[in-house]
Amino acid sequence: MARRFARVGAVMAIAEKPKTEVRAIAKFVHTAPRKAMLVADQIRGRSVPEARTILAFLTRDAARDVARVLDSAVANAEANHGLSGDDLYVASATVGAGPTLKRFRPRARGRVGRIKKRTCHIEVTLGLPGGQAIPAPLPPAPPPAAAEEKPKRAPRKKAEAVETSAAEAAVVEAPAAADEPPADVKPKRAPRKRAEPAPETEVGEEKPKRARRKPEPAPEPAGEGEKPVRKKKSEES
Repeated sequence: MARRFARVGAVMAIAEKPKTEVRAIAKFVHTAPRKAMLVADQIRGRSVPEARTILAFLTRDAARDVARVLDSAVANAEANHGLSGDDLYVASATVGAGPTLKRFRPRARGRVGRIKKRTCHIEVTLGLPGGQAIPAPLPPAPPPAAAEEKPKRAPRKKAEAVETSAAEAAVVEAPAAADEPPADVKPKRAPRKRAEPAPETEVGEEKPKRARRKPEPAPEPAGEGEKPVRKKKSEES
């Protein structure tokens, strides 16, 4: 029993130990572990501004992946613990091997060439110089105040019942005048009269013919009334 309580006390002491590091990890990065390790060795123990400068000028493709993990660790320190990225340094930068994707391609004489696409896990840990303890995580931000919801519009009723007073009911119940139609009733449209048929004529009786319109005489030219004589070309010359 004494050993059991001693183990519980040790676990509680480890849990109460102040946190001195902030880390970020990227898994299943499509880069060979050896290539990423050569880049991680260049920034280990450097300050964050210096590490960013080194990664920006490295010609290796793995430098982009390591730079992303470094930026993620700095963002975690700034957002969760209220620290400044310029005050931190790279405490450790490790690269672990991930699963290898196996691919094949045809070769000569019916053989097969094996292709290994390796992956890795990159982990970057930041800390304060001198082994200072990192402050506790900041409390979560309160949720934004909910906007005032507008009252929903009541659904429109198809037929609204109109309440009438006693006086209006008496007016409605009163008989309407014989000459004046009620206001609610529309006047009926008068029926359209049909065209009367033409009178029938007796057999043998001819219909009167329509008089033809005489053409009007052409106006006479001004002068004596004779047409001008056109001269021949020989006479004109």
